[in-house]
Formats: sequence, C-alpha cells, structure tokens
Amino acid sequence: MTSSASPATPASSAASAASPAAAPAARDAVDAITDQWAVVRPDLDTVPMAAYGRVFRIARAMGDRMDQAYARFGISRGEFDVLATLRRSDEPYTLSPRQLSATLMLTTGGMTGRLDKLEKAGLLTRTPDPNDRRGLRVALTERGLTLVDQAVTAGLEAQHEVFDSALNPEQAEQLGELLRRLLAAH
Repeated sequence: MTSSASPATPASSAASAASPAAAPAARDAVDAITDQWAVVRPDLDTVPMAAYGRVFRIARAMGDRMDQAYARFGISRGEFDVLATLRRSDEPYTLSPRQLSATLMLTTGGMTGRLDKLEKAGLLTRTPDPNDRRGLRVALTERGLTLVDQAVTAGLEAQHEVFDSALNPEQAEQLGELLRRLLAAH
C-alpha cells in the first residue's frame, strides 16, 4: 500500500494506531464513578459496571458523530438504517415493510414515518407486492442507492477516525471478539 492510503485502510490503521494503542489510556469519568463506589461500597466488584458504562458512553458519542456524518446527506441515523438495510439486501434492493421492521426492530408505525419521509425525498419507492394483494414492496431508487453508498462511506470514515486512533489491528480484533461474547450472553 502507498502512503496515500485512505484512513479506512489497514495499512494506515496500523500506522496511526501504533503509538496511542501502546500507551495506557488516561483515567476517565467511569474510573471516577467506580472509585466512588469503592469508597462507599468496597465489597462491590465494579468491573462490569465500568465496561458497560464505557460501552454506553462510546455508543452515545459515536451516535452523535454518525448523526453528523449522515446529516451531510440530509438523512438521520434511523433513515440511514432503512436505506442501508435495503442496500444490504442486494439487487433489486427491495424488501417488504414487515421485513424492514423486523430487521430494524421498529414498530410498523415507526417504520411508516421513516418510509414516508424517504419516499418524499425520492430515495425509495413503495409499490404493490405482485405476490400479495395486501402487501407492499419497498425499493431503493437510483438516487437512494447513490446516497446510501456515499453515506456508508462517510460513516465508516468517522468510525475509523476514532477506532484507528485508539486501537491497533490486533486490539481491534480482540475487542470485536470480546464484544461478540458479551452480546451473545444477552
């Protein structure tokens, strides 16, 4: 790889993360919370509290960054999720509203609002389902396909900016595996 590689490439990830990942992280607000618990309840093991506290704070901070990344394209994070779900379904980028709701864990009412806005913006269409007279099919338009491809790239750049500044590739793999284990335990 050349030195002009984008921030999302593995070569630049390793180079940019080498120094920060090797240094111990500074104490943070979660440490202050667990320190307080240690004083008033030294019998508590707050390791899980610290881990989940950091996960929640990371999710909130990255959610804000993702909102900013997608706002450049005139869409919210929730609207991106609809477009991205259609995009991931591969050609012809079509699903039923029920399939979208199930994938995104949304009520039908919540899904209808998102679909209305995205259809009005010309990013998707709703047409009768040829196999079910009562059903609909939701499909990306060409404009929607172009926009979601641009938005996913912008979102990943925002994620890499933070991720690669803190972790080297080995740590990133370890973190992914550890989070997978925690998620599976729920």
